[in-house]
Amino acid sequence: MDWFPHLSPNGAFAAYLRFPGGTQGHPADLPVAVVLVSTTAWDRPLHTWPLFGGQGTLNVNSWWPDSGRFAYMAYPFPDSAKD
Repeated sequence: MDWFPHLSPNGAFAAYLRFPGGTQGHPADLPVAVVLVSTTAWDRPLHTWPLFGGQGTLNVNSWWPDSGRFAYMAYPFPDSAKD
């Protein structure tokens, strides 16, 4: 269940959000992954960042102008010791 592909400014890369199989829509509060691929090999991820997130993790294209990096949002877990 892959959503929100965002191309780098130079067109060489894409970052997208991978939801667990069977997910309906693009909800929040799930274990997801941000996936980085070359646009010449979408089937072979260059890197995958597993995290807790979902809706809001990768909503807008957040690539740096030089295509060298991008930003995404993970949902922090509450610190039960501070609650």
